[in-house]
Amino acid sequence: MRNRTETASGLLAAVALVAGMAASGLAGQVDSKWGIHDVNRPRPPIITPGTASTQDQPGRPPSDAIVLFDGKDLSQWQTPKGEPAKWKVEDGYFEVVAGSGDIQTRQAFGDCQLHVEWAAPDPPRGKDQDRGNSGVYLMGLYEVQVLDSYNNETYADGQAAAVYGQYPPLVNAVRPPGQWQTHDIIFHGPRFAADGQLLRRARVTVVHNGVLVQDNVELSGPTAHKQRPPYRAHREKLPLLLQDHSHPVRYRNIWIRELGAASQ
Repeated sequence: MRNRTETASGLLAAVALVAGMAASGLAGQVDSKWGIHDVNRPRPPIITPGTASTQDQPGRPPSDAIVLFDGKDLSQWQTPKGEPAKWKVEDGYFEVVAGSGDIQTRQAFGDCQLHVEWAAPDPPRGKDQDRGNSGVYLMGLYEVQVLDSYNNETYADGQAAAVYGQYPPLVNAVRPPGQWQTHDIIFHGPRFAADGQLLRRARVTVVHNGVLVQDNVELSGPTAHKQRPPYRAHREKLPLLLQDHSHPVRYRNIWIRELGAASQ
């Protein structure tokens, strides 16, 4: 029953992602240069879809995804200073090493579909924000929270799958500590004019464990603790960052698909 349940969750995640994008108006817009059902209109590229993960086995990424962790090494990651990542790799996952610092991708990304699997420490220790805490920072600035929110009271905009300090998740869909959780994220970064003026705010959709928890929300700016920093002009692509919050959170099966102009 476990594998069937988790496969169903993967299918729900895919459906929710598509629904969220469609509702947002970011999934694509009608191109007026093509007539309805024009046989000359270019067909979408063909890819091989991925497979759902189970608790025992990570799924396979889509064929056009960039794999950021394949279960073997941290060659795609480094410290913000450009040094080799110092987190621990074991048995198909990697784990935060407390005090070693955040890690970020060597490659920069902007608008994207991101898949991250994580597990909070078991047995759990601590409470509130001091329990299984980490974070996924899109462009190193916009955090989707990683936290053990299972039977753990904390502020709403800081629990698992929150856009930290801005949007609580619509529901708490967290699994018990030790179990693998999924964040499936659709992100559209901000846009700035040449003079630094904000043209478009960042938006994010999050599906946590197959449940839509952030529905195309518009970010007020970078996320921060007890602050609401304003936007400041930056490049359209920046590294993805994972946070060292001194808790041995584990990660596996991380992949990303860059979204081009057609998805904007």
